[in-house]
Amino acid sequence: MNFEPDAILERRRLRRRLSLWRIAAIVVALGAVALMIVSTADVKVPGARHIARLEVSGVIIDDEARDSAVLDLAEDKNAKALIVAIDSPGGTTSGSEGLYLALREVAKKKPVIAVMGSVAASGGYITAISADRIFARGNTITGSIGVLFQNTEISKLLDKVGVDVELVARGPLKGKPSPFEPLDDQGRKVLNTLIEDSYRWFVDLVAERRNLTREKALELADGRIYSGRQALEVKLIDQIGGQREALEWLEREKNISKDLPVHPVKYGEEDEFASLLLDSSIFRNFRKSLNLERLTLDGLVSLWHP
Repeated sequence: MNFEPDAILERRRLRRRLSLWRIAAIVVALGAVALMIVSTADVKVPGARHIARLEVSGVIIDDEARDSAVLDLAEDKNAKALIVAIDSPGGTTSGSEGLYLALREVAKKKPVIAVMGSVAASGGYITAISADRIFARGNTITGSIGVLFQNTEISKLLDKVGVDVELVARGPLKGKPSPFEPLDDQGRKVLNTLIEDSYRWFVDLVAERRNLTREKALELADGRIYSGRQALEVKLIDQIGGQREALEWLEREKNISKDLPVHPVKYGEEDEFASLLLDSSIFRNFRKSLNLERLTLDGLVSLWHP
């Protein structure tokens, strides 16, 4: 079939116009998506005044990247205050101590506020008392002031399945406690001394930071947990509330506007895909179901076991 030259040219023009409209529609759609992402993301503007927010969740362990990021906040002149949002049952005593010391360095330069979530117990409470003021919900679980050392002894199980374990050690206390033999009196005495030393440190810290007598701190440090309301009554926290109340307190007491943007403290994100995977709800629930975080704890532990 033959077409007139003018008809062919017109057909080509229509095709070009249609392609241009398609491209324009795609550009508009991409722009809308980008605008939605920007509007919902927490965008940091370099040099802008803000309030930093550190999230402490799950089991607390030694974390150099976390502690380094916290220490950097002390020198960040644009971060006018730090809110520490805690939702943790605790963790290793040394990890909690490291975080506490880093937060105290920040507190020398600017206000540090602790906001407790569902749980801020044991090592989570060590984290909280680094702050100038502690907020908690009425039904927050906190307290659990104490230290524990646990060791699983499976020698009888190994006997039943016919497994022998040979241990060669130099020194009467080397390798104690061991999962392969019962703990003797000498080993138990050494462990008790170790636990008592850390417990004394914890109690003294509570007495100092909460302005309590040591006798009162000892009375509260029997390992029990408290609701937020109970903790307020015994002066383990300062106020019932959350982040909104914390921001209002900063404005009222420290002259820091509650309308300043709140920026999350980010650290340890070398592998974003792995981070997203590990923090996904599916993997997080899988870890919780197997108790994986707690199974990896070594050494002295300041942790509330629900």
